[in-house]
Amino acid sequence: MKFAAFERTLQGTGASRRLRIAGKVPGIVFGAGEPAMIELDHNALYHAIKKEAFHSTILEMELAGKTEQVLLRDFQMHPYRQLILHVDFQRVDATTKITKKIPLHFINEETSPAVKTENCLVNHVVTELLITCLAKELPEFLTVDLGQLTKGTTLHVNDIQLPAGTKVVTHGKPNPVIVSVTAKVEEEVIVAAAPAPAPAKGKGKK
Repeated sequence: MKFAAFERTLQGTGASRRLRIAGKVPGIVFGAGEPAMIELDHNALYHAIKKEAFHSTILEMELAGKTEQVLLRDFQMHPYRQLILHVDFQRVDATTKITKKIPLHFINEETSPAVKTENCLVNHVVTELLITCLAKELPEFLTVDLGQLTKGTTLHVNDIQLPAGTKVVTHGKPNPVIVSVTAKVEEEVIVAAAPAPAPAKGKGKK
């Protein structure tokens, strides 16, 4: 994905506030050289961050007539307004080793025996994984095939086929669970018995 950035000469809280009023977002690019202060069009950036690929792929940033490869590292949102306050990018090249969270795309869940014939629920325990790899090998997402899931089974990190040169960072946890399968709990419907009719009042004795 490509996006345009512009050099930012003024810094400080006041300058950043004026940028935001003008529909711009202050930012910084770091890594592989001197940090560069930049500004971006807010609306264009706001729409870009809604796309999954903008978070998990190498981006092409046009700045001062040059194109640089960068990776989105962080952005800050206003506490209650749909407003981006600041954005950080990292310069990368083919030899840059990076650590990044990558989304998981689950496929074939509906056709798995667990769902199709065994009336089970498939629980996505995690929806993204932290991986480490060279920038040139960064995948946009990881595909998790659920087509063979059966009742009572679990899918772990080691069950995923990773691209060459890619490793999952588990922070010491041995083979974490990604997906689990549980049987649906059928609700028991209790029908309350209708109350017995009240006995007819007898006629008074004469």
